[in-house]
Amino acid sequence: MISTAKRLEGIGEYYFSKKLREIEALNKQGKQIISLGIGSPDMPPHPEVIKTLQDESAKSNVHGYQSYKGVPVLRQAMAAWYNTWYDVKLDPDTEVLPLIGSKEGIMHICMAYINEGDEVYVPDPGYPTYSSAARLAGGKIVKYRLEEKNNWLPDLEQLEKQMAASDSPQPFRLLFVNYPHMPTGQLPTTSFFESLVAFAKKNKVLLVHDNPYSFILNDHPLSILNAKDAKEVAVELNSLSKSQNMAGWRVGMLCGAKERIDEILRFKSNMDSGMFLPVQLAAAKALSLGKDWYHQLNTLYRSRREKAQTLLQTLGCSFSTHQAGMFIWAKVPAKYKDGYALSDEVLYNAGVFITPGGIFGSAGNDYVRISLCCTEQKIEESTERIKTLMSRKSK
Repeated sequence: MISTAKRLEGIGEYYFSKKLREIEALNKQGKQIISLGIGSPDMPPHPEVIKTLQDESAKSNVHGYQSYKGVPVLRQAMAAWYNTWYDVKLDPDTEVLPLIGSKEGIMHICMAYINEGDEVYVPDPGYPTYSSAARLAGGKIVKYRLEEKNNWLPDLEQLEKQMAASDSPQPFRLLFVNYPHMPTGQLPTTSFFESLVAFAKKNKVLLVHDNPYSFILNDHPLSILNAKDAKEVAVELNSLSKSQNMAGWRVGMLCGAKERIDEILRFKSNMDSGMFLPVQLAAAKALSLGKDWYHQLNTLYRSRREKAQTLLQTLGCSFSTHQAGMFIWAKVPAKYKDGYALSDEVLYNAGVFITPGGIFGSAGNDYVRISLCCTEQKIEESTERIKTLMSRKSK
């Protein structure tokens, strides 16, 4: 008998991987499902970014292995991007590490620092990959609950008590945070980041801040590295997937103190052989784009958000109008058992897929999430389908 490793126990297939297969099967049956689920940008990168990739790929000398740390021009572009938009100064030679997507970075961090039984604190609701990567690395998952009444921010006093009450003999703790928050769209403040850094210093915690949504429907991007002494206790992941429409290109970055970058590189350098050079050069071009690019992007997302809010109102959901990112997080009406029930109803009876909030943790059970990575026409069509469903139910 061939059996899988124990590290895979409790690790299921990613929810969207399974759900997209189900939707594909429904489409083969002629259902024509409209998916408002996953946050994969449906728009292309800037034309100059695509042209850079095309031009560089045509050269004969760019197809070999690349540096494990990325080429200098990309690291310099990443450092300049942080300086321009976050007012954070980074040494491109020692404090920036390009990644083949920030999801990769989550796994690298976990493998670099977590020993068997180390506690890893993950938000509930939160990105499921934090838990799965930490569990694969042997970590003990401890969820800290986020609630709407606290604006989806952690209660640091309660979290400190939670850590103090732990019976774990391990001195090391890792804490994942993610603001603007996915899935709730909650924005951070400078004072919040400062309090997080102070908390981490006091409790000997390594903060991992995941920051891919700071440019989407948000005019004031923030980085945790802007907080005083942040590099002592925090690293930050960032990505071009959302802000530059480059999700399939797989370009991300890890920023932090030289010591952290060197430690994580010890693992990463054994896992890949660098990123395709033309992709790196195109990414550098993308990072040089100015305000017009982000304004154009957000103008479209704002228009889509208005349409999606109408859809949610049709469903009777309630939601905050101050969310950032490419989703809307909404509470389901009391008549539904949970977000799964509402999601199933509109999928099987209206041909529209929206994400149940429970996939992000039990604190999300009473919520659903709608992606804005879909044309206005598709969102409007979804709304009409749901209106027809609601009309049939009321008869």
